[in-house]
Amino acid sequence: MDRDDHSANRTSWRMAAQATLHCLTGCAIGEVLGMVIGTALGMSTVATVVLAIALAFVFGYALTMRGVLRAGVGLKAAFKVALAADTVSIAVMELLDNGIMLAVPGAMDAGLASPLFWGALAGALAGAFVLTVPVNRWLISRGKGHAVMHQYH
Repeated sequence: MDRDDHSANRTSWRMAAQATLHCLTGCAIGEVLGMVIGTALGMSTVATVVLAIALAFVFGYALTMRGVLRAGVGLKAAFKVALAADTVSIAVMELLDNGIMLAVPGAMDAGLASPLFWGALAGALAGAFVLTVPVNRWLISRGKGHAVMHQYH
């Protein structure tokens, strides 16, 4: 077993799930807000997805920065920590949840009052969470992703 295999084995699934849950919180706020705004305004599917992704990154980074700023880190440094901690996780989560949302027939056109819209969105976020946990475990085991935040907790 090489060093990377040993490090990966010491990184717990619980730690990876907690990091992913943290990422999901920011992503979900931005994703839901973007989908709701885009759908309510009758924006195209592409514009709605772009808005949802942009807001997911904004809220994901903001939640991370909030904790890092509380630890006494300056704004510029906190932003760098958020980029290092969350970029890959948010990108993977957004790719997955938007891909799932787009794959559900009629979900993007269902409207805000439709159970199809909300069910697809909830399922997409849940699916993205499950599929992003192994990515975060791998990142943490290599000292990347949420591992860069441990000194600020």
